[in-house]
Amino acid sequence: MNTNSSSRYDAVIVGGGHNGLVAAAYLARAGQRVVVLERLPHTGGAAVSARVFTGVDARLSRYSYLVSLLPRKVVRDLGLRLELRRRRIASYSPTVRDGKPAGLLVDAADPDRTRESFRALTGADREWEAWRRFYGMTGEVARHVFPTLTEPLPSRAELRRRVGDDATWEALFERPLGETIERTFADDLVRGVVLTDALIGTFTHAHDPSLRQNRCFLYHVIGNGTGDWDVPVGGMGAVTGALAKSALGAGAELRTGCEVTAIATDGFGDAEVTYRHNGAEFTVVGRRVLVNAAPATLARLLGEEPGPAPEGAQLKVNMVLRRLPRLRDASVDPRDAFAGTFHIAEGYRQLETAYAEAAAGRMPSAPPSEIYCHTLTDSSILGPEAIRQGFHTLTLFGLHMPARLFKDPAAYSAAKEHALASSLAQLDEVLAEPIADCLATDADGRPCVEARTPLDLEREISLPGGHIFHRDLSFPFTDEGVAGAAARWGVATAYPNVLLCGAGMIRGGGVSGIPGHNAAQAVLEDLTR
Repeated sequence: MNTNSSSRYDAVIVGGGHNGLVAAAYLARAGQRVVVLERLPHTGGAAVSARVFTGVDARLSRYSYLVSLLPRKVVRDLGLRLELRRRRIASYSPTVRDGKPAGLLVDAADPDRTRESFRALTGADREWEAWRRFYGMTGEVARHVFPTLTEPLPSRAELRRRVGDDATWEALFERPLGETIERTFADDLVRGVVLTDALIGTFTHAHDPSLRQNRCFLYHVIGNGTGDWDVPVGGMGAVTGALAKSALGAGAELRTGCEVTAIATDGFGDAEVTYRHNGAEFTVVGRRVLVNAAPATLARLLGEEPGPAPEGAQLKVNMVLRRLPRLRDASVDPRDAFAGTFHIAEGYRQLETAYAEAAAGRMPSAPPSEIYCHTLTDSSILGPEAIRQGFHTLTLFGLHMPARLFKDPAAYSAAKEHALASSLAQLDEVLAEPIADCLATDADGRPCVEARTPLDLEREISLPGGHIFHRDLSFPFTDEGVAGAAARWGVATAYPNVLLCGAGMIRGGGVSGIPGHNAAQAVLEDLTR
């Protein structure tokens, strides 16, 4: 083991994903001596861009792909040169009505167009008016709740006071979301579109008494006080590239290829962090250790029992197309339909059926998913020749694909192939031509499509069980009294000198930087005492 006097830091950050980089940048800008240890040969974690297909000049956001929760405050504080571009089309949801292809188009810039789409789908204005009232309510919640995410953790009572409406609080924070959806909307497709925001990366159902669905829904509708999901210009790697530049510019050290294997501490004084690099073992010492990894990973590093394993529940598929496919619903231009969130098999009953099948250990018979086309908003991720030829990228995010469906090593490959084939078959159901006919091919003549199961995400980017939020999300308040800066900011562990700064902490999840910001604020608050 190698250690020396120069290996002592004010803060050792375990994990160089976007939250670790945010924490490093804040602390280094405050004059702290900071080192980031990252297992992979590059920083960025799940928020990276990559040329996935040989010979195809497309930099895909391989794991995460949209940004909603990254506070403008963090962008300003860290001087990030970063553009997040609004998607004009919020969503398109194809279906069949009276035996004919139909769909619901939500145009964020044109309420009249959206109203006409609701009217064409349902025959009246009732669902449109209910939609406006419902998202007016969530918009008010977003304006009051989002600013608290970068403040000391409020109590339940304080957050309820900020929300300021008992009926709204009851609907979103106290009762299963399915009750509100069913009371508010009558149309099955409209109900399903609303419910999907409660299921992204969360294996649950509309009436789950634990309210996992409510917590997931909340984080999907409050981003920056609007709930808008934006496209990072240049791809997700542009986000973490800007963060790494900010951290380095402030004086932080970023060490890649360094796999942390243990953290030794009694909770007071210094902590020792052991890592491997190029086959050798090293130790660094930190006054504080900030862990940008899952709570289960932290337990393992401390030599403790990690508890029940989290379970991811998604299939991630990346594609490059020669052209956008034609739709069975000929009333909608594919450039509009794919510009927002394209919902597939996500009617309310379809979502509940798929959940029940997966919970019983069976692959959903009609896998629900949603698709995003980055290049309709930002073509800069394509090379000039790919742009000239009309190429596009598609990301498919499949719901209700829990890790349990892929656990059998002997059947893994078959299960993965089945999940991909059945998900693409559901997409084909709403297309006027097979998606396979639109796929580009790589330098070896293979179709440009790759799939990632929860187990792939666990292996590649250390997400326990493939859970994209590290564990189930939590409401952004505390039911308990708090003592100490780490508890006040929602980043405390059982050890005063070890803080969580990853997606698994309170107010974690998504590409937000909020955990990194809050862990850094806790450290800096302690230093002023």
